[in-house]
Amino acid sequence: MSVQNLKIAFIGGGANSAVGYVHFSAAQLDNKFQVVAGAFSRDPEVNAETAKHWAIDESRVYNDWQQLIDKEKHAIDAVVVLTPTPHHVEVITKLLEADLPIICEKALACGLNDIEEIAKVYNPKKHFLAVTYNYSGYAMVRELKHLIGQQKLGQIQKIHLEMPQEGFKRPPDIAGQPSKPQPWRLQDYSVPTICLDLGVHLHHLSSYLLECEPIETCAHFSNHSDFESLVDDVTMLLKYPNDISGTMWMSKTAIGHRNGLEIRIYGTQGSARWYQLNPDELEISYSDGRREILDRAGDCTYANQFRYNRMKPGHPTGFVEAFANLYTDIYEALSEYKNGDPVTNKYVFGLEQSKCGLQLFETAVTSSKSNKWEIIDA
Repeated sequence: MSVQNLKIAFIGGGANSAVGYVHFSAAQLDNKFQVVAGAFSRDPEVNAETAKHWAIDESRVYNDWQQLIDKEKHAIDAVVVLTPTPHHVEVITKLLEADLPIICEKALACGLNDIEEIAKVYNPKKHFLAVTYNYSGYAMVRELKHLIGQQKLGQIQKIHLEMPQEGFKRPPDIAGQPSKPQPWRLQDYSVPTICLDLGVHLHHLSSYLLECEPIETCAHFSNHSDFESLVDDVTMLLKYPNDISGTMWMSKTAIGHRNGLEIRIYGTQGSARWYQLNPDELEISYSDGRREILDRAGDCTYANQFRYNRMKPGHPTGFVEAFANLYTDIYEALSEYKNGDPVTNKYVFGLEQSKCGLQLFETAVTSSKSNKWEIIDA
């Protein structure tokens, strides 16, 4: 049976965007979505250049995103919000008022006050809102969740997550051109931008794998770059229910790390390690001394599914494929929503997950000032 793709429009995500092309590619990789319209940039030249590069019909390209909503709301199935995070609230509230389904790049908002503004308009029984936490789209991360659920590691005791990068010390080159931090990333909000940029991923992965939220944190914020007063390195201690302890470390000043995302989790019977630069392998160690390396060709429950094997094992999957996995999940959830059915896809997260993450990091701000453990409000 053929699958009808869904039509989407972009607000933001132009040629000068950090994430636009990734979303464009991932959304269409498995023919689930088609990008048909956009207000890609406030700069008309960038907007036109992006539309031309992506072969978007000129009549469906808008220099005003509000005009896009007015003209396209009956011709599209959803809008992908890719503007800088500080602009999300304005765009999202307008889309909710227009009853348009939303796929939003993380972080959903800059703090809890923004979440409250969105919540005034958002009705979970009426609206569709998905936030793209793409790292849980990796097949072996999903395999790890299954192993934890089957208690293959025993009772979980510790989780450690880190995401070190070097961008504020050694800006990366993209296609031979130096990539400077976007202006919005060079100021902090009620939640430091590094937490909006990196920390929300670590929070999502911990919640996704443990199926619970941290209850206390003790945090230390640092500045090691030339951007004065900007938090660029964060270390957090965490307490979870059931006596689980954890840490999170995120940095923009860790020279030698392009994107060193790593998960380590320890139980009474074993431990597991997943490293994003080697995404197809999951390292397992057991209390009897055995060690295993699982990959998509191994004895997997989730990672060997057809949907995760666009090419046979030995040909590594990567970031865009993980994003495409998430877009397939969003497609299924959005299809359920459009059919009037309950949304059942367990890989799609929205407002509540974002609220929990921002609550964690606002509490971490308090802890960094008080120099003590702080309770995270439920």
